[in-house]
Amino acid sequence: MLTTLRIKNLALVEDLTLELSPGYNVITGETGAGKSIVIGALNLVLGERADRTLIRSGSDGCSVEAVFDVSRLGAPLKSFIEENGLEPCEEHQLVLKRTFTVNGTNRQFINGSPTTLNVLAALGEWLVDIHGPHDHQSLLHPARQLAILDAFGTLQTQREAFAELVRRRAVFETEKTALIVDEKTYVQQLDLLRFQVNEITSARLLPDEEAQVEQEYQRVSNAAKLLQLSQTACALLSENENSLLAQAVVLGRTLQEIQRVDPAANCLLSLHEQAVAALRDVQSDLFHYAEKVEIDPARLQELEDRLNLLHSLKRKYGATLDAVIAFGEETRQKLQQLEQRDGELNRINAALQKLDVEIAHTGQALSAQRRRILPQLSKAVGKQLADLGFRQSHFDVAITSVEQPTASGFDSVEFQFAPNVGEPALPLRAIASSGEMARVMLALKTVLAAEDEIPLLVFDEVDANIGGETANAVGEKMLQIARRHQVICITHLAPVAANASAHYVVNKEIKAGRTISEIALLDKKERVIELARMLGGHTDAARKHAEAMLK
Repeated sequence: MLTTLRIKNLALVEDLTLELSPGYNVITGETGAGKSIVIGALNLVLGERADRTLIRSGSDGCSVEAVFDVSRLGAPLKSFIEENGLEPCEEHQLVLKRTFTVNGTNRQFINGSPTTLNVLAALGEWLVDIHGPHDHQSLLHPARQLAILDAFGTLQTQREAFAELVRRRAVFETEKTALIVDEKTYVQQLDLLRFQVNEITSARLLPDEEAQVEQEYQRVSNAAKLLQLSQTACALLSENENSLLAQAVVLGRTLQEIQRVDPAANCLLSLHEQAVAALRDVQSDLFHYAEKVEIDPARLQELEDRLNLLHSLKRKYGATLDAVIAFGEETRQKLQQLEQRDGELNRINAALQKLDVEIAHTGQALSAQRRRILPQLSKAVGKQLADLGFRQSHFDVAITSVEQPTASGFDSVEFQFAPNVGEPALPLRAIASSGEMARVMLALKTVLAAEDEIPLLVFDEVDANIGGETANAVGEKMLQIARRHQVICITHLAPVAANASAHYVVNKEIKAGRTISEIALLDKKERVIELARMLGGHTDAARKHAEAMLK
């Protein structure tokens, strides 16, 4: 359930915090007071596209924050949060936040973690179901009507199983299409794949060889220079009278003289011996190094050709040798498939044949279950419509079979409604009255309330164009739905508002020369005054009527 909604600098709202109750919450107020801002804020925090014109005049940006208690949420929230790298919920609280600025910066957060609008919207589908004055138009679509039928019959598992079979079939069809080409194209594909596989395979690539080849190439290409430098180094060490080792002998005699005069200088002689030993080690290693340096034009050409080959393969097949090797393996598998085209086609056709049998069997079972629950749905909706003023109406669901299955099965349904006795039932799309459509939607929502797992249902003036006893029935339906869900209802009708367990009123006020919208939770006395206003005035009769409604 939604526990807190905070709105800052959105339209007429400067800073508003709404603390909501479980059960049935109703929001009322004069026309234009800003009741719809609550719906707009909810839409924003649930991922709807932001409109910068909604930012309060004079503000740089606006924000909406919603806190949900998810202790009873049926959706797999924990795994969803982990998969999207979000912070976990603390004390069963899910915190959503959305901000956007006049310069177009748009940011959204879940439990303080930055996220995308798509993730926010996906999460919102589990949390809130919003019905506006025109949302009943979705009832006109056969796909939506079929989804309602399946929800009523708790057939989602069977429906998803069927959809998975259809998805698997589509994958096989894609593979089959790739194999079925004309002979000329088939030969061209074979030639290309064989060339690519042969070029990569014959290169005998190793993932880490490029660095090693580069290093050896640098050494071999500079062999003459390395030999010259090593010979020069050897001469400096020992091969002339001014070499380092010759000078070290002279230095040693001098240090011996110092030591004879001052025995304390013995440490200098020891250091000299270490230095001479180190120089002789350098001399030995340098000699062996020079012996290994070989000027080999043939090896140089071989290394150069290898590097050119590696660079050529990378230009064609991947940025790295690992990528080239992976491309080669993928191409080899494609080639194997094409070379075994007939066998692959036989395998795919066999799999398709098996799937077609499963699809037919599963689809027929799903259709049978749908036809079994049709009378139950018609009866349940008819009962709710009778409570909403259609005592002599008739609601029915027509189901027809389609040749080509969709992800939802072999069936197409059409909700049909006859509001008056003696009239034939017509498809809902033939109903002209928005008031009638709104009541049909409310009847369906009441019937589905037991199966619907979405914790919060929002109704925005869906009671338009109704009144009298029907308004009382709408209020009772809202209360009935609120036994299983948290409900927020925006209404202009006193009978609808009177049934609420928590009543909020939106008012416009002028502060410091600016118009702002504020919302307040009413106590019992204040509810009587607001209901009397909604009934037409602050007369004694209106107040008594309001008191009677609350009782």
